[in-house]
Amino acid sequence: MTPIKLLTVVAVISIVYSCKEEDKAKNSLAVADVIPVKTAAVAALELPKKISATGLVSTENEARFSFKIGGIISRVLVEEGQFFRKGQLLATLNSTEISAGLAQSSLNVEKAQRDYERAVNLYKDSVFTLEQLQNTKTALDIAQKAKEAIAFNERYSQIYAASDGFVSQKMASEGEVIGPGMPVLAINETHGNNNYLLKVGVTDREWAIINLGQTATVTLDGYADKKIDAFVFRKSQAADHTLGSFQLELKLKLKDIKPAVGMFGKAEIATNQNDNVKVIPYGSLVEADGDKAFVFTPDGTDKVRKIPVIISKVDNQQVYLREGLDGVKEIVISNSAYLNEKSTIKIIR
Repeated sequence: MTPIKLLTVVAVISIVYSCKEEDKAKNSLAVADVIPVKTAAVAALELPKKISATGLVSTENEARFSFKIGGIISRVLVEEGQFFRKGQLLATLNSTEISAGLAQSSLNVEKAQRDYERAVNLYKDSVFTLEQLQNTKTALDIAQKAKEAIAFNERYSQIYAASDGFVSQKMASEGEVIGPGMPVLAINETHGNNNYLLKVGVTDREWAIINLGQTATVTLDGYADKKIDAFVFRKSQAADHTLGSFQLELKLKLKDIKPAVGMFGKAEIATNQNDNVKVIPYGSLVEADGDKAFVFTPDGTDKVRKIPVIISKVDNQQVYLREGLDGVKEIVISNSAYLNEKSTIKIIR
């Protein structure tokens, strides 16, 4: 064989070999593009409906303590956050002016009493007329009533606690001149720790299906590891003008904690209605972001379709959906992370 023929044979063999290798690579690539997946039917469960809401801790009764009369504040005996007992003295006014007024009223009563007694004797001696006697008696009564009014005001120149509680805000300090009825202390009443509330806002539809006494579970940010039992204690009959929501008050069943007023809390309120929800395995989700995600469903025999879903909650390996998969009977539950809408699949039963 001549060298030219030998080179020709070698070239032909090389071309044939490279073609076979290219076909083999194409076949391998084609096989690699087929992704084996498993599918499962979409399950539906009927679960008790729960309404989620957030709000702030407060107490059952709040009040603003003030003096009945104006004057100069002499002492404020409590500070913000301090607990007090029923009947405890909380603040006083300077008593100089009120004491002088009380002494003056006492002198007026004494003078009116002397005038009346003199008028009685003169009336007996027929010197005073009946009208004059009656006028002195009226003057005595007026003086006595004026003294009672000043004594009443004197009692309310001091602030006493009407019940157990704590100071949530101190609005005035010693030495300030304050007018009648101006708030000095904002307080929250407490009876042990049995009247703490979580005030939450709900929509009008949620308000309509929630009844008094329904149970709830509350988690406070300050005590994130504790689940607190609660119940619906009060429903507002008017919407909040600022927020537009309806307010509910949940009474907390506290045991060994005393939360601060204003602490943020989350509540799940049980209702008497049930939700028909779809349940899928956690592994079927792709591109999860907050409560939004996607799943794949078979489209024909070898293709998939991507569908958005809204997550309600996750429990162990199950995902409960709030929205999505309407009319879908089957979803992909394995190898979802490797799929896109152009993928070719092979369903493994």
